[in-house]
Amino acid sequence: MTLFVRFFLGISICLSISAIFSESFAQGIRGKVTTNNGEPLPFASIYIRNLGDGVPTNQNGEYEFRLKPGYYDVLAQYLGYASVLKTVEVKDDWIVLDFEMSEQIYALQEVEVKTKQEDPALTIMRKAISKAKYHRLQVQEYTMMVYLKGTGELTNAPFFLKKEMEKEGVKLNEAYTSESVSQITFRQPNTVEEKVISIRTNGDNNQTSPAPYIATSFYSEKINEAISPLAPSAFIYYKFKYEGAYVENGVMINRVKVTPRSRGERVFEGYIYIIEDLWAIHSLDLTTSLLGFQIGVKQLYQPVAENVWMPFTHTYTFGGKFFGFAGEFRYLASTRDYNITLNPDLIVETKIIDEKVDKIPDDVNTFSKSLSSLEQMSQADKMTRKDFRKLVNEYEKEAMKEREEVEVISNRKYSVDSLAKKRDLSYWDSIRPVKLTDAEIKGYKRDDSLAVVEAAKESEVDSIAKKAKRGFKPLEVITGGSYSFGKGRSAGFDSNLTKLSFNTVEGFKFGLSGFYRIVQNTKMADSVTMHRRVWTVRPEFRYGFASQQAYGTLDIRRSVNKGRPGYTYGLTGGKYIFQFNGDNPIQEQVNMVYSLLLRQNYMKLYEQQFLKAFYSHRVNDAFTYRTNVNYAYRRELENNSDVSLWNRPERVYTPNRPENIEADPSAFENHHALIWTNNVEWRPGMKYYIRNGRKNPIYESAPLVNFRYSKAFPGMFNNAMASKFDLVEASVEHFFNFGVSGKWDFNLTAGAFLNNDRVYFMDYKHFGGNRTIFANMGVASNYRFLDYYQYSTQTQYVSAIVHYQFRKFLLTQLPMLRFSGVRENIFFNYLKTENSPHYWELGYSLDNLFRIFRVEMGAGFEGGTFQRAGMRFGIASFININFD
Repeated sequence: MTLFVRFFLGISICLSISAIFSESFAQGIRGKVTTNNGEPLPFASIYIRNLGDGVPTNQNGEYEFRLKPGYYDVLAQYLGYASVLKTVEVKDDWIVLDFEMSEQIYALQEVEVKTKQEDPALTIMRKAISKAKYHRLQVQEYTMMVYLKGTGELTNAPFFLKKEMEKEGVKLNEAYTSESVSQITFRQPNTVEEKVISIRTNGDNNQTSPAPYIATSFYSEKINEAISPLAPSAFIYYKFKYEGAYVENGVMINRVKVTPRSRGERVFEGYIYIIEDLWAIHSLDLTTSLLGFQIGVKQLYQPVAENVWMPFTHTYTFGGKFFGFAGEFRYLASTRDYNITLNPDLIVETKIIDEKVDKIPDDVNTFSKSLSSLEQMSQADKMTRKDFRKLVNEYEKEAMKEREEVEVISNRKYSVDSLAKKRDLSYWDSIRPVKLTDAEIKGYKRDDSLAVVEAAKESEVDSIAKKAKRGFKPLEVITGGSYSFGKGRSAGFDSNLTKLSFNTVEGFKFGLSGFYRIVQNTKMADSVTMHRRVWTVRPEFRYGFASQQAYGTLDIRRSVNKGRPGYTYGLTGGKYIFQFNGDNPIQEQVNMVYSLLLRQNYMKLYEQQFLKAFYSHRVNDAFTYRTNVNYAYRRELENNSDVSLWNRPERVYTPNRPENIEADPSAFENHHALIWTNNVEWRPGMKYYIRNGRKNPIYESAPLVNFRYSKAFPGMFNNAMASKFDLVEASVEHFFNFGVSGKWDFNLTAGAFLNNDRVYFMDYKHFGGNRTIFANMGVASNYRFLDYYQYSTQTQYVSAIVHYQFRKFLLTQLPMLRFSGVRENIFFNYLKTENSPHYWELGYSLDNLFRIFRVEMGAGFEGGTFQRAGMRFGIASFININFD
């Protein structure tokens, strides 16, 4: 399957949730659900009241439910339509039971017309919001069977790819279906266990697990980063309108229209149905968007215990366009066999009083911080909405304090039955609660045929062993390749294509690097943590044709890890060329393009013969210590090539010596250096998730604080030719999300040379400049218009890079742009050293253009004086790519 097909399937699967499991009998009910005009109602709910169980219809409105002989009360439900109840007797054959549904008639409350009379929806939603956390916490534990079916089709593709896609078996307007059956167990506050019983899917796409989302509830503040209409801050984001009520099975259900105050991404629009007095969700029909893709969600709840309603049927739709591809995907999920354990602390059903419109009785309970929340909860039969919400919040805080690992915010356990992928067609026909459509049946036949062909191709050879034992291919010297010798030994070439480039020091150059590796893996006593020991030898070579000089390095390292904590030590040395700024601010190919096409050589290089010993220790996920001792002899280099396609006399290459406001010629003299560098990285307040018993960090949950100390020792060299300095530096990098309103990224750094007796230019503090049109990957990683070396310093310095992303700013006032996923950003960057002016940058950018691009516009200033301006083009900020 092509990359883009997998992209569509992968994103849409991540928006799905749960499903149903059926027993197999030879009889039952089947039929069709339609409107009174004969139009089918897709994904309607067929609920057997006697059993507390049901099935959804398929997209053609058809259903099929296997039942034992007996009498059953069958309830057909569909959002926006009046429910229909029928009683049927099932004998030893199938009974055809069709339903014809009419639109629901809503009765409006009789409201006395007064000046500034508020909409009844406001008090309904205030009460529902006040009880949202209560409903989320009232079930201590539950187990259920989950059936999930996803069906999608590509409706369009670029013309030049259509033939290639057909060769791979991917056709337009044909159904691709995935099904799974799982047993899900949830325990408060954050534990989800999933056992996959069966999977049936086309190709190699088995990502049909509903577990990551099964505990995500509209009672939570956010659903996949979209603000829930029941969030505490919902009134900031939404307007609510009462559209009537109806009575079903003795329960009054209020229909409330949800409208975003500002339409766009990560807010919902549609209808939510709230049960009177209980203030719980009865059903919902909402839509939202993400990166220009339209997402729809419908949920229908049923009672699973007294005053406890939980979702039984979910329907998700996903559609949109992406670079000539278009697709539509539908996910149907149903649940069965709820086995719940109620939270014994939340048994009392509290009457909620809205103090804005209701009269507060004398015997109302009030929240007190001086009393135990648990004690108050047991007596809270009548409270104002504000006091009740405070009480539930306090109860949750006290419960969190009692947990052993407060920093763990998610605990997932996932397992797959050994027979999950081996179930035959008769099994699926016996348990499938949703009748397949003709298109889905045709799609399965197509995929089964393709699977037979692929199996025949691989029947003689184990593909994994074949790959491990494959022979040498000369082209892989450039493109990269790995070769296994067994017993953990392997060797190979890195991707060396990017090492072909041009610079004015070497002229045209090429490079090669490879590796030899020995790996030993042993499971530790917990059967989860891996004890990993690795020896790696990595040689690297480069040659410049203009300089006629070869360079090479050899890196030897040993890594030992027990899980993630571990240490690495080793030696690296040789004779090589480096950029003065060790962070490599300009990439080789970008420098080559600017040099050959525009005669601008921004990359500045020096030569170093060196031997470095290094050691790093990751003590835990939040704390890492690194140290290295580097002996080097450094030598200045000069330009050796004048090659360029730009031959106009007004444009000449600049010397290889960078221009700097502090450095005099002595800063570039050949010299010795013995430098000891120490780094401490710390992430305070780190959060974790657990998957299958393994604890994993969530790095973005905590700021990255970095401390650095470097010292140059001149003692063993001639003092006139050796570095001598002490440098200290501290930095912090993090971001804050302000709901859907925006995101603030920042990177703050400050440092000073405690002594700078002899600091050569490669040891100056350099800052991440940029003089090309290409933006850096991280929005808070580098300056946009700063010269690469103009303000490099051997004094004290302070640096700040700040970036803010708006949900709605200037152009995104237009809903069309917000729905397309476009975001607007502003950035402000500042730099000051002892000898530099106040340098600052101010800019604006459009982000997520066509979902993957970013365009920045801005200017740089020295104090109040304009210095330069321009545009920068890069990758959308939500995409993280590590080129290392």
